[in-house]
Amino acid sequence: MTDRLSLYDTTLRDGQQTQGVQFTATEKAEIAAMLDELGVDYIEGGWPGANPTDSEFFANPPRTRAVMTAFGMTRRAGRSAGNDDVLAAVLDARTPAVCLVGKTHDYHVREALGITLDENLETIGSSIAHVVAQGREAIFDAEHFFDGYAANPAYALACLRAAAEAGARWIVLCDTNGGTLPDRIGAVTAEVIAAGIPGARLGIHCHDDTGNAVAGSLAAIAAGARQVQGTLNGLGERCGNASLTTLIPNLLLKEPFRSALSLGVGPEGLAALTRISRRLDEILNRVPDRAAPYVGASAFAHKAGLHASAILKAPQTYEHVDPALVGNARVIPMSNQAGQSNLRARLAGAGIAVEPGDPALARILSAVKAREDQGYAYDSAQASFELLARAELGQMPALFEVERYRVTVERRLNAIGRRISVSEAVVVVRIGDQRVMSVSDSVGETGEDAGPVNALWRALAKDLGPWQRSIDEMALTDFRVRIIGAGTDAVTRVTIDSADSRGAAWSTVGVSPNIVDASFEALVDAIRWKLIRDGAA
Repeated sequence: MTDRLSLYDTTLRDGQQTQGVQFTATEKAEIAAMLDELGVDYIEGGWPGANPTDSEFFANPPRTRAVMTAFGMTRRAGRSAGNDDVLAAVLDARTPAVCLVGKTHDYHVREALGITLDENLETIGSSIAHVVAQGREAIFDAEHFFDGYAANPAYALACLRAAAEAGARWIVLCDTNGGTLPDRIGAVTAEVIAAGIPGARLGIHCHDDTGNAVAGSLAAIAAGARQVQGTLNGLGERCGNASLTTLIPNLLLKEPFRSALSLGVGPEGLAALTRISRRLDEILNRVPDRAAPYVGASAFAHKAGLHASAILKAPQTYEHVDPALVGNARVIPMSNQAGQSNLRARLAGAGIAVEPGDPALARILSAVKAREDQGYAYDSAQASFELLARAELGQMPALFEVERYRVTVERRLNAIGRRISVSEAVVVVRIGDQRVMSVSDSVGETGEDAGPVNALWRALAKDLGPWQRSIDEMALTDFRVRIIGAGTDAVTRVTIDSADSRGAAWSTVGVSPNIVDASFEALVDAIRWKLIRDGAA
């Protein structure tokens, strides 16, 4: 038999406290559906009454298998639980579960609340009892618990007992400032259980201010806690919360947790993890962390030739788990450190057949190393590498030829006297015997200029004849610039990420002393790769 571990997600509440993050009610509903697909047990939707978005979300909450939970705080001083309008707003959301945060550090009770220690105990007990009396599952977040336990362990434990005796289903130990190290979290959790709070009613909530939120959470679970709180991608205030995106696969795939615990997340939910993680970043308009454990684009990337050679023989030599288990994929990037093992694996992955010993392999490696000396980076631009390889192998279709382009940027007054910038581009391409000239600006619907690269993209993608349908499916999703070198020898590297409506995503690179030239090179590569993948010849 294994113990059941409960997964509590607070992306929609604590995650929303991330600097620069603000969900709409519609986005919250989509994220809740993703969390339900993943298989978490509780979804903390927000704080009803605290802001218009949370109130809108709870007015029409999505139907989920997970227990929808409203967050709030214990009653305020000078009010009874039944007459506190803030607590009433939380209960009015009518969620099956309610999580209330309360003080457990004596310093905060005196300084922040300005009440006696005994008054705080009564506040906790009466608030939890009121929630239970309304027929709701009560969860108590013991704020600043680890700091409070270090300062006054007897009082911190008394706060937990007040919530437990009032009927709280879960007592959650919060490392609110994120400063407690994992071994201490594990030891304190064990002491709390020994003091009479059963592990089956105990949860852990860690912040990542020392980079230890996941490790601290695992330490508490190993000590006996049976609920863990966290957020997707580690969102949260300051340095974030414990990342469920990392915790879940650790718990499901690593010992001793894999054998000792059962979770609501099954193989299908785990396989959706990478997709869900990246979709959250799309909603937030953030570039995904390439180095994120399990779900990052580089999590299973093998750049060194020695590593790639071993991986092809036995993946477990340099992979701690099968990337497919978490919905990710192995990447064999090309770089100036690459050997023929990387090259053969990368070409096979692109569907390019090369006979063993083909002299083109050496030519491709030489070309990659020479171009990376110039500033190119093919480990993050797989599509551009594929085009380079096809050219060396004589497998690059003609498609179209760019004869010339021109882009201008003008700063001027508009009709109402406002100073604006306008970028305009002209691109001339030859498609077979036909010569096509396209002109476009980059002024959007709001009247704001989106810049010269956007103008070039619009002009280049405006009329490519027989392939226009493929181009119309494309979208540019990210644009990154890096200056390589210094002084008069500096060059600009531009990496562009693209995607299409079929779910494909690819990256291309351009290098030039001129940022517009480098951008245009990456744009042309992006279109050529898309056309080849769509079967253009």
